[in-house]
Amino acid sequence: MAFRTRITEMLGIEHPIVQGGMQSVGYAELASAVSNAGGLGILTALTQPSPEALRDEIERCRAMTGKPFGVNMTVFPTINAPDYKAYAQAIIDGGVKIVETAGTQAVREIWEMLKPHGVTILHKCTAVRHALSAERAGCDIVSIDGFECAGHPGEDDIPGLILIPAAADKVRIPLLASGGFGDGRGLVAALSLGAEGINMGTRFCATQEAPIHDNVKQAYVDNDERGSFLIFRSFKNTARVGKSAVSEEVVRRLSQPDAQFSDVQELVAGAAGRELLQTGDLSRGVFWAGMVQGLIHDIPTCQQLIDRIIAEAEAIIDQRLAGMRA
Repeated sequence: MAFRTRITEMLGIEHPIVQGGMQSVGYAELASAVSNAGGLGILTALTQPSPEALRDEIERCRAMTGKPFGVNMTVFPTINAPDYKAYAQAIIDGGVKIVETAGTQAVREIWEMLKPHGVTILHKCTAVRHALSAERAGCDIVSIDGFECAGHPGEDDIPGLILIPAAADKVRIPLLASGGFGDGRGLVAALSLGAEGINMGTRFCATQEAPIHDNVKQAYVDNDERGSFLIFRSFKNTARVGKSAVSEEVVRRLSQPDAQFSDVQELVAGAAGRELLQTGDLSRGVFWAGMVQGLIHDIPTCQQLIDRIIAEAEAIIDQRLAGMRA
């Protein structure tokens, strides 16, 4: 059985499985492996140090796969903001036709740059109201992130079992389910809830081709469904990270009265996180991780993972569910 949905049709992919863009992880090695396996691989634009480096990474990925892949652009207000428009121009110059976006409404300026060049916009949202706003603004696909997800799950704490069908009831454009997906059971559940595919981040980190240290991959295997912490809640910028001695210390410091971001800044710095991913030294910083760690028990290739997800989903539909019909 092949799963044909509006997602596979719009993106030109074989399976309705998308690899989310992840900072310091979304390099050509992973994106091309996901695309070659029939899903949609995603490069992460701001992982590259400059727009010129992004152009080179796009070409490197294109040399590694003849199948569709996309680029992630996340726009957040920061003190030393990158030149987002220059990165968007690099995407246009590279001929990329699928872009995953996330962040504030400022990202719509990037959409205005990309859309005249025939780029399909896939926007990540953590609430139904945000998904509807993105649809009205002209994005093509919405990825709805449940509370289980790694990274920033928003402030509403709505899990996928509710958030996905709530969004599907109101959003007319194709919907990707994100947060907590890692196997065929999740794919069938997402399709049943009204989504037309799944977006996976943490699960793709625990693959052979993910360009991160084996120690980090093993941490995903060792952690269970309880193996993550929510941090920055008091700052209204909630983030889910993997359980480790460092993230435990972050939680401890932030639980103190009148805690400030500066109290944990050196522990959660982006540079520290990159060093952790590269060296495997889990004492260096924190790493993104979702609740789906409880479903991660091995470190397969992307081909093996996607093949297994599709086979599991087919078996559930053809055998288990069919056998339950009276």
